[in-house]
Amino acid sequence: MGMQGDFYQLLREQGYTLGNPALVGNGQELTSATTILAFKYRDGVLVAGDRRATAGNMVMYDRTDKVLEIDRHSVMAIAGVPATAYEMVRVLEHSFKYYRRTQLQELSFEGKLRAVSKLLKENVAAALAGTGAVVPVFAGYDFEQGTAKIYFYDILGAEFEGVEYAVSGSGSPTIRGILHYVNTWGERPLVALNEEEATIQALRLLTSAAEFDSATGGVNRESNLYPIIKLITQDGVRVVPDDRLKPLFESKVVRHV
Repeated sequence: MGMQGDFYQLLREQGYTLGNPALVGNGQELTSATTILAFKYRDGVLVAGDRRATAGNMVMYDRTDKVLEIDRHSVMAIAGVPATAYEMVRVLEHSFKYYRRTQLQELSFEGKLRAVSKLLKENVAAALAGTGAVVPVFAGYDFEQGTAKIYFYDILGAEFEGVEYAVSGSGSPTIRGILHYVNTWGERPLVALNEEEATIQALRLLTSAAEFDSATGGVNRESNLYPIIKLITQDGVRVVPDDRLKPLFESKVVRHV
């Protein structure tokens, strides 16, 4: 006995060798989605992600949607293996819809959290083998408590509430530090930002992550390619369109010398 730590650590201490998450088949790189973030603002929760999917040092796709709607009031943002994450979202979407149609009411927010955790626990074998790890952020509106909430998970299904914000993916260390600084010593805390201010903050955060993390895709102005940003309020999930992101990026993110 005498050993302390989580299950992941105990496996290592017992000599279990985790699979190589980068290689599958005959040396083929495994596709991975990268940076996602969520934080509370004045009206609800903002969830955002860059558009890049990588395989090792190769950019596989630059138009990935990493913020996936599960129902009218909840989304799951994905970091990790997209194939596994997309399948999880499909299962959750159908499960929530089935419950709504059979019980004639929405599944509770707690029930949704348990459903995400259950899928991640069932995926432990693939995650530990390095072929299906997903580290998501779940956000939604809790009608029982009348507020939007953020939760993040590890690959084993452990669930944690992001009281103010949550991040995941390869660019998350950069973003986490900035979020802490802005939320603690900024002019106003994140929860006081209005919709436009929150959107600008998300654009700046993902641009900073792209500067220091090669797996995070930045804005491509020539291709009119911007991050995915979705807002969750009591009224539901809403996408911030590119024609709104473009002028905000040009006026509030780009440095004009």
